[in-house]
Amino acid sequence: MSSTEEAVEARLGSVEQIPIGEGRAFLVGDEPVAVFRPRSGGLYALRAICPHRGGPLADGLVDGEAVVCPLHNHQFSLADGTCATGTDDVAAYTATDDDGELVIRLST
Repeated sequence: MSSTEEAVEARLGSVEQIPIGEGRAFLVGDEPVAVFRPRSGGLYALRAICPHRGGPLADGLVDGEAVVCPLHNHQFSLADGTCATGTDDVAAYTATDDDGELVIRLST
């Protein structure tokens, strides 16, 4: 992170509000964020809006490595937001479990 960038950190409540194998949408400042708990483990956060047609990524199907947009089946890597199916990538953020509390960190 350069000296001109700052990080925004948000505590969003219990990690348990996101069922395993699903995602949930949050607003962190003005940024829509989708947080996922895949069955393979871990927490992942991506920009919540598909760049193709604005689909709600938090409602997409989640596997161990990707989420599939529910509108047009574009597939995004949970790790870094890259799209494997021909549309623009989405931003990826840091999601952590701090003793059961969901913490999201955005770079601005």
